[in-house]
Amino acid sequence: MARPAEPQERDRQREPRLDAPKGLRSSVLPLRGRGAQRTSRDRFGRFTEWVARAMGTPVFLFGLTLFVLAWMVYNTYAPEEWRFDSAAIGFTALTLILSLQASYAAPLILLAQNRQDDRDRVQIEQDRQRAERNLADTEYLAREVVALRLLVRDMASKDFIRAELRSLLEELEKRDGEAPADSEPRRTPGSRSA
Repeated sequence: MARPAEPQERDRQREPRLDAPKGLRSSVLPLRGRGAQRTSRDRFGRFTEWVARAMGTPVFLFGLTLFVLAWMVYNTYAPEEWRFDSAAIGFTALTLILSLQASYAAPLILLAQNRQDDRDRVQIEQDRQRAERNLADTEYLAREVVALRLLVRDMASKDFIRAELRSLLEELEKRDGEAPADSEPRRTPGSRSA
């Protein structure tokens, strides 16, 4: 048995999505079920994008050209009683059909462009946020690198340690050389006392 949605979840489901065009966020026809609402909102938008994509292809232009040519040839050379659009009056029916097609095509293309603009706006916002995060990460890493450089500059290098050890060894050797002869015998670095 399905559990009823929490009040906050139901409110979130009713909120308009940023990636859906404004004109398609509210439905005109009543919808049945929750799944139908989500798919119905976007169905017309997908249709407009399909129309806009299809009208911009060479196949559509070639097909429209063939349709117009076939219309004109048929209504010019067909027997007089079979013709339905007269060439004498400038193919009025063809002109009306093409005007109707253009009057529907323009708003559908504009709707598709609006949807694309909305998607682009969301994408630009996401890119801006990603760029801000990258900038913050880069600044943090730059500060860390500077801090490490400062720490490394204060650290003793191998050459510095070797020079200090040599000077200490020379000092010890001098001290051992100045010691009285009757005291403990002088040791060399590799020798052990028994």
